[in-house]
Amino acid sequence: MSERIDITQKEPVRAKKTWKRDLCEFLFYLVQWTWGLPVNLVGGIAYLICTRIIGWRWQHFGYAYIVYVPWNAGGLSMGLFIFMRDQHPNKKWTYNTRIHEYGHTWQCLLLGPLYYLVIALPSAIWCNCFAGYRKKKNVSYYKLYCESWANSWGEKASKMKMVDIGM
Repeated sequence: MSERIDITQKEPVRAKKTWKRDLCEFLFYLVQWTWGLPVNLVGGIAYLICTRIIGWRWQHFGYAYIVYVPWNAGGLSMGLFIFMRDQHPNKKWTYNTRIHEYGHTWQCLLLGPLYYLVIALPSAIWCNCFAGYRKKKNVSYYKLYCESWANSWGEKASKMKMVDIGM
């Protein structure tokens, strides 16, 4: 019998407030805004423009911030800031994308300024240049190391399980 997953869950359940959780959260943001500064600076500026000037919808997701863009886009993670399509017709896609992009947030925590080279560049090339190849050879988007790694870390950090989309 398969595990039942609630795809209406919009964000990870936060652990009970304790000094340990507060310390972990403080350290998370400290590392993101020091070691991960180049990625978060770009993401933070885009976040402010999108939410404060343009007025797009946003939400917290764990320690990250998701901005919902009004066009047909996938997802993009820039450190603490995730940008993804609003109102996707497939609710499972939305649920999975939040988790996946949150995994990229944690990759940024680990890699800091190397994130662009190790994650963002290969991901952008895989997404934009190999769509035809993936379709022709029936290869999952998540086959690339940085994408499967994002899924794994996103599930672990959010304590949410991705679902089979069946697309």
